[in-house]
Amino acid sequence: MPKIKTCRAAAKRFKKTGSGKYKFRKSHSSHILTKKSTKRKRSFRLDQMVDQDNMQEVRRLLPNG
Repeated sequence: MPKIKTCRAAAKRFKKTGSGKYKFRKSHSSHILTKKSTKRKRSFRLDQMVDQDNMQEVRRLLPNG
C-alpha cells in the first residue's frame, strides 16, 4: 500500500485546532479595498471555522492532520 498523500493546496489554506476543527482565512482581503465597507474589511481579520457540511471533505484532503 502506498502512503496517503496530503493535498498541498489544502494544507496551505487550513490549519487544525486543538479541538480537531479546522480554521481558515477569508478571501478577497488583499487588494481593491477602497470599495469595500469598513465592516466587511474588519470581518476579513478573523479566522473562520469550517462548518460541519464541509468537514468531511477537508478531512479527506488532510489525512495526516
